[in-house]
Amino acid sequence: MKQIERFGIIRNTGIPEAERTAEMICAYLADRDRTCVVSTTGAELPDGTECALVLGGDGTLLRAAKVVIDRQIPLLGINLGTLGYLAEIERDGLTEALDRLIGGRYSIESRMMLEGTVYQRGRAIFHDVALNDVYMKGLRPLRSYRFLNYVNGAYLNRLTADGIILSTPTGSTGYALSVGGPILSPEGEMIMMTPIAAHSLVAGRSIVLPATDRIRVEIGEGRTGVVPGAARVLFDGAHEMRLNTGDAVEVRRADRCTRIIRVNNISFLEVLRKKMAES
Repeated sequence: MKQIERFGIIRNTGIPEAERTAEMICAYLADRDRTCVVSTTGAELPDGTECALVLGGDGTLLRAAKVVIDRQIPLLGINLGTLGYLAEIERDGLTEALDRLIGGRYSIESRMMLEGTVYQRGRAIFHDVALNDVYMKGLRPLRSYRFLNYVNGAYLNRLTADGIILSTPTGSTGYALSVGGPILSPEGEMIMMTPIAAHSLVAGRSIVLPATDRIRVEIGEGRTGVVPGAARVLFDGAHEMRLNTGDAVEVRRADRCTRIIRVNNISFLEVLRKKMAES
C-alpha cells in the first residue's frame, strides 16, 4: 500500500486521555517528517488527508464515519474506551501501528453502510446513513408496539415488540448482539432485521436479507388506536427522530461505504474470541 504522508486525528473530547494521545501522535509523526491535523469531529480535516486516526471507542468511530463518508478518508480506530470491535489498535500497539502506516504495511477494508429515509404522511422528512444500524424503538417503557414490515414492497409481517434493529454485518456485534442477534462477518454484505423483545417465539428471530433488498418499517396502531409520538428512530444511536402511528422508515444499502484500515493480520474470528473473553 501507499506510504502515508498526511495524517488526521479525530479525538473524543469526552476522554481526557485522547488529548494526550493526540499530542504524542503528532510529535511522533513530526519527528518522521509527516504532517498531522487534529480535529474533534473530522469536518476540520484538510483536503488531501490520507487517513484519520480515531481516538476513543467504537462510538467515536461511528460518528467519524458519517462525517468523512463523502471524502472516503480511511479510518483507523485507536481504542481508548472499553470493549471495541471497530477500534482495532489498543494503547500499547500505537507506535507499531504508526510505523506500519508510514511504511505502507497496511490494508483497507470496505464496510457496507445503510441509508435510511423517514416518512411522515407519505413525505420524506429526514435522511441519514449508518455504519452499524438503524433502529426503531418505543418511547414508553413496559409497552409493546406494532411494526408493519415490508421487503421490496411486499408485506413481510406484523411484529409486536419493543423495537426493531436493522443492522449491517459490522453492526451485528453492536446493539443487535445485545438482544440475541447472530454475529455476521463484517466483510459480508447483507441486512439483518432483529426484533427487540418480540412477543412471539417465531417472529422473534432475526432475519438476514440480501444487501440489495429495500426494507420498510411502518409504525402500526397501538391497542387504543393512533398513538402520537409513539416511537423513535436512531441512526447509529444518534440523530433521533420521533415517529407517530403511520410514519415509516425505509432502509437500504448505502451507495458509499466506510473504509477501515487494518494494520494487523488478525482474522475477525480472532478479534471476536479476544473481545468475548474480555467482556
